[in-house]
Amino acid sequence: GRRSRGIPPGAALLAVTVVLLPLAACGGGDSGAEAEPVTGSITFWDTSNETEAPLFNQLVAAFEREHPGIDVDYVNVPFFEAEQRYLEAVGTGSAPDVLRADVGWTANMVAGNLLADLAGTPAEPAPGEFLETVVESVVFDDAVYGVPQVTDTLALMYNKELFERAGLTRPPRYWSEVEEYGLAVAGATDAEGIVLNTDGYFALPFLYGEDTDLIDPGTRTITVAGPAAVRGLSAAASLVESGAAPVPPEEDAYGAMQGAFKRGEAAMMLNGPWAVADLLDSSVFADGTNLGIAPVPAGSGGTAGSPTGGHNLVVSAGTRSPDAAHLFVSFMTAAEQQEKAAVELGLLPTRKAAYTDAVLADPVRNSFYFAHTKAVPRIPLPEGSRMFGDLEEAYTGVLFGETTPADALAVTARTWHEELLTDHTVATGGTDGG
Repeated sequence: GRRSRGIPPGAALLAVTVVLLPLAACGGGDSGAEAEPVTGSITFWDTSNETEAPLFNQLVAAFEREHPGIDVDYVNVPFFEAEQRYLEAVGTGSAPDVLRADVGWTANMVAGNLLADLAGTPAEPAPGEFLETVVESVVFDDAVYGVPQVTDTLALMYNKELFERAGLTRPPRYWSEVEEYGLAVAGATDAEGIVLNTDGYFALPFLYGEDTDLIDPGTRTITVAGPAAVRGLSAAASLVESGAAPVPPEEDAYGAMQGAFKRGEAAMMLNGPWAVADLLDSSVFADGTNLGIAPVPAGSGGTAGSPTGGHNLVVSAGTRSPDAAHLFVSFMTAAEQQEKAAVELGLLPTRKAAYTDAVLADPVRNSFYFAHTKAVPRIPLPEGSRMFGDLEEAYTGVLFGETTPADALAVTARTWHEELLTDHTVATGGTDGG
């Protein structure tokens, strides 16, 4: 079925360019004085979805042609199973040499000493060649635990025809406007205003819109229950309470959201670039002209922010073929390969050099490139998978009308303080702590 990639258990990031242009451009045989060609066998776990996997498989074949002494065993692993399966594989000594890891997984894997430091290897990314937001997910102190391969962020997608029927001439800029627009659409058409889903990752734009986050690492403060976060989640709750959004279903809220928007049954949704190919496969958005994409709306103070998602290629600490793994990661994340993935799949590169005219000529990619100006780097959280599970529980209760934003977030903060972040203080009441 449909999968919301780049959405928790961790979340997503960006990956862009040209660390080893010679690798991508030349074929390995340009220097006769070089040492023996690298040989070896590596296993690559790719977490891309059904639409994307064929291209990445083709890129693996291209790498093998360029490096005939290296054999790559390509394995496609379902995204939502991959993190747990990787941790289990490490335990049995059967971890892949290279993994396509969600940006939100890296911190936990680094904390467990599961990843190889790429500093000083041919794979090491040159920070200046990548988008700033993506590099933050792989650099820890002086070590580098991966190369950004693809980035993403959430944007507001809207149905231009439904907007027109409701007399709306531009995308909404604030969450309060989203509510007004949603009610206008619901009043003028038989469609819903905006469809939401209960995933904790999708709650982040509401928090970022009030200039707050889950924690403030500088002061070691849990900020998820502070007044700013409560204001943010209250904006989401108000969308449902006002009737601008329906209550999400209990099962597969993401699939229900995507489906309703795809069928023209809702005027707006928050989603990422991974959703576009599916939308363009529908009669409602077939030629792309009816699909509007705008940066996420701002909160009460005028701040707008969207989580940085994406995937990094990481090398297992226990790889028996480090040289081959380094060359493979370099090749797969080079600008040429990123440009191909962007043009053929609509994915956002992490390398600046991959944002070529061919990539930006497409209005959808151009819109997401613009939406990315609102992207907020994710705080590295070793406990991230568990924290997003707790946030999802709170967000679900709020959207279902079963609890208030203040009560739901207070429970979340208390749980984190007692079980995960015992050395942090909790910001409540009058302090935002960040």
